[in-house]
Amino acid sequence: MTGLVIVGAGGFARETAQAVVGTGEFELLGHVDDNADLHGTEVDGVPVLGGCDLVRELPDVRVVICVGNPRDYAARARLVRRLGLPEDRYATVVHPTAAVSATSTLGPGSVLLAHCVLTAAVRVGAHVAVMPHVVLTHDNTVGDFATLTSGVRLGGGVRLGRGAYVGSGALVREGTTVGAWSQVGMGSAVLDDVPPGEVWVGSPARRLRAAGAPALEELATPTVGGPLT
Repeated sequence: MTGLVIVGAGGFARETAQAVVGTGEFELLGHVDDNADLHGTEVDGVPVLGGCDLVRELPDVRVVICVGNPRDYAARARLVRRLGLPEDRYATVVHPTAAVSATSTLGPGSVLLAHCVLTAAVRVGAHVAVMPHVVLTHDNTVGDFATLTSGVRLGGGVRLGRGAYVGSGALVREGTTVGAWSQVGMGSAVLDDVPPGEVWVGSPARRLRAAGAPALEELATPTVGGPLT
């Protein structure tokens, strides 16, 4: 069984750890995290081995990066850039209750948690976080580093740009686009295209402000998985 290390030791990382155990595909060796106070401790019974850069010293293990939150949803992209690992070092984790159609694809480093559904011809890029009970329908395209939190529903033919963040319970109308590094608030209903780098909230969703989390110019260059914009 291939060993796997999870980068991060917060909520998303802990959830991913449980998914890894459930799949039985990998041997979960532990977490790595830059919070030195966690080094040598355990999180939900899983050891924290050291800082994030430790994965460079473990060439035979697979890696999945599980960091980020609504206030810093570009964190995964920064860590991928910082670690500089080749694409084949990254694992893809799919919870055993997720339903992924034969015509759908997942990029390296992506995580699908419990009861996600990918119906037909869904393309998910690299390092994408898909939380429980997300439904991705036919011909959706999800860019690298995007985050879909619990209960999100995308209509057919939706495009989520690179690094987009969609809050819990949000609905996105068929055929629309959420631009790169934009953020959709929880419970919102997106009926029109969301431009890159904006925060939209409400039902129907409207622009609230510019997105302040990522530096769009710094993160524009593709890293792994191809340029989904």
